[in-house]
Amino acid sequence: MVSSSQQLAEYIFPEPVSGPDAARLLLADCLAGRKWREDLLATLLQKRHTSLLFRTVIEGLSDRFDPRLCDVYADLFAEILERTCHGLRASDLRERYERVRRPRRFLGNINAIKKVFVLSRVTIGADVAVTSVFLCAARQFPNAEVYFVAPIKAWELFGGKPGIRHLPVNYERYGSLADRLSDWPSLRKNLSRGTGNVIIDPDSRLTQLGLLPVCPEEDYFFFESRSYGGESSETLSSLASRWVKETFGTANAAPFIQPVLPATVAPEITVSFGVGGNREKQVADPFERELVAYLSRSGASVVIDCGAGGEEEERARKTAAGCPGNVFLYKGAFTGFATMIASSRLYIGYDSAGGHVAAASGVPMVSIFAGFPCDRMFDRWRPSGHDKIHIVRVAHQEPETVLQETFKAVAGLVDFSQAPRSVICRPD
Repeated sequence: MVSSSQQLAEYIFPEPVSGPDAARLLLADCLAGRKWREDLLATLLQKRHTSLLFRTVIEGLSDRFDPRLCDVYADLFAEILERTCHGLRASDLRERYERVRRPRRFLGNINAIKKVFVLSRVTIGADVAVTSVFLCAARQFPNAEVYFVAPIKAWELFGGKPGIRHLPVNYERYGSLADRLSDWPSLRKNLSRGTGNVIIDPDSRLTQLGLLPVCPEEDYFFFESRSYGGESSETLSSLASRWVKETFGTANAAPFIQPVLPATVAPEITVSFGVGGNREKQVADPFERELVAYLSRSGASVVIDCGAGGEEEERARKTAAGCPGNVFLYKGAFTGFATMIASSRLYIGYDSAGGHVAAASGVPMVSIFAGFPCDRMFDRWRPSGHDKIHIVRVAHQEPETVLQETFKAVAGLVDFSQAPRSVICRPD
């Protein structure tokens, strides 16, 4: 006989549960502090639903920067790792996580350290805003070789800095769970070799935010960015600077970029409407078209990034269409666009890597910040670092209101009444 409670469960949660519904319900369970349903997790561990697991659930937990949710995330992902990686036990991973998440000061002899490995956070914006601070700290070890453990695209932004070497690693951000975990065994092998090592983990996706062991614990220093700073409204860049001072005694560490290749184009205004696939960050039409038209009327040279192509490139081309000859498109590696940002007089864009490059480079900027699930995400990820940063915080305003506020911000930051500067060469 079927009990009434079983009948109720089947009524509330009809089977089978679709991928999007499973992601939504699993996140709701996690946020409410309930034990998640096993069938929801099983659905999301299917290869075709990996993107939903990460974008909806994992990022949904991480982006809230709630210390309580660090435990929920650790419980969830430890179980995921036990199910998908032979030889890993969730209980062991959780016990280790509890040990390494506690901040501790480096008490060793800095002269005896032979190698310092700084792990990439994989996304370029996070590597500029956060990881570069740890690269600053790593360079204080006088006899150590400093390695940035990162995909090539990230390393290119910092490889021009003397003394920073590259340890290549692959991370398939849009691949299956197996794809995302495939490089972990070789990473652990490389970071566990020899003695005299320091490994700095800035809450990297390479370790799934500190859960995957990659080296002896005594060599490992973990910055749990989701809980560090507690209830404060500090940015991640500021918190990273505070952490390296408390951990390694490094004063004044700040975000930077130093690309492998120098700039070949020097536009006056750089623009990026990239949203990394998250349409919530985008302001509805005709915002982008009207903004670029306004900028072009200044007579200044304007370069718009085409991003990764596809829909983002199509939007950029439509936005530039019909504008005068001072509006150009850039299509290429992000490193090239980053060098343009660093040499421009003004940067404008949605919350993305470009804004953190501008902040790290001291370039006046307007950040149109939308699509954040809570105030603390806004506080943590807003660009910071100098006094010519204007953030247009978008909640429920109409596009016209956001546009007018953006116009006002641009006018307050840069005077284009001076003679326009020429573009060195046509980007596209």
